[in-house]
Amino acid sequence: MKSVSPSLDSADSAGQLPGAGSAEPLSLSARQPHVPAERLVAEMVPPPRFDGVRFETYVPDPAQPSQTEAVRVLRSFAQGLDGGKGTAGGRRRWFRRGSAAADTSGPRGVYLDGGYGVGKTHLLASLWHATDAPPERKAFGTFVELTNLVGALGFQQTVRTLGDHRLLCIDEFELDDPGDTVLVSSLLSRLVEQGVALAATSNTLPGKLGEGRFAAADFLREIQGLSAQFRTLRIDGEDYRHRGLPAAPAPFAEEEVTAAAVRTPGVSLDGFPALLDHLARVHPSRYGALVDDLGAVCLTGVGPVPDQSTALRLVVLADRLYDRELPVLASGAPFDELFSKEMLEGGYRKKYFRAISRLTSLARDGERLVHA
Repeated sequence: MKSVSPSLDSADSAGQLPGAGSAEPLSLSARQPHVPAERLVAEMVPPPRFDGVRFETYVPDPAQPSQTEAVRVLRSFAQGLDGGKGTAGGRRRWFRRGSAAADTSGPRGVYLDGGYGVGKTHLLASLWHATDAPPERKAFGTFVELTNLVGALGFQQTVRTLGDHRLLCIDEFELDDPGDTVLVSSLLSRLVEQGVALAATSNTLPGKLGEGRFAAADFLREIQGLSAQFRTLRIDGEDYRHRGLPAAPAPFAEEEVTAAAVRTPGVSLDGFPALLDHLARVHPSRYGALVDDLGAVCLTGVGPVPDQSTALRLVVLADRLYDRELPVLASGAPFDELFSKEMLEGGYRKKYFRAISRLTSLARDGERLVHA
């Protein structure tokens, strides 16, 4: 999947990989990954956790009919996508004739809205896999990765790069600042004009994007323009990651975490405060490369994050760990104590709850490192 590798300014860049005879486990805080723009483009595919998902592998909750309905609508959407050229003005036709989604005057995409853990990313990746187009004609990335791509390539080159695609899937769609609002609104409008179908997931309805985070009313036109591109599918339900599972494991003792990291090949070990400081010096677009070649992540001294900026960086790291199915073994405070009450009641609360959910799931996987 990865056609372009990052360079790493750390001990392992000289060939000293974790578990390959090194006296100590790798430290993420010692890594300074450099990710070339070509890698950002090449990796716009579903992450490893979602390589094998399909509509058939999604298990709807029988108590939530909206989940079954979402599968039906997305199947129809995938079947209706058409990469052929239209005759009016040289523009591509969006859907085949006779498709249930054949009204090209309406929204040009689907928007999956729902709480964390209802399987939105699973469904989005299933749509990507079900779309009859070669990988280079469809793209999948998080909202952060999309904005980072624009930063790396420039706006016009990003339009040219994605403009011949049949489908663009955007996971974790959020607008955290006015600059992103204008940028993404302009980008998606240009891509829609060129016939690119859109699909997105978020915990926030399109018309509510940006609320609680910046003066959304000042950018109402851009937000409304984004909202007009999508048909919203509401997906209800509880977090499947914890459905019927035992409570999150309690943190382990620092000595247990350190011992597990030392004896386990391919595992990193970092003090949590030092890692948070390091994340401030690494662009979030590089967090995926930061954890390349790892089998698990060990953390000592986990505690509440000190401020909102740090918390948002941790959310991105949690997403990349979850995408790559990296178990997490930690000492200190439990993950549900990472974010303050004010954070969990503020504009970014859904991001924080998603991070807690994902880290808790990875912590369950991390228990095996202690018992190995």
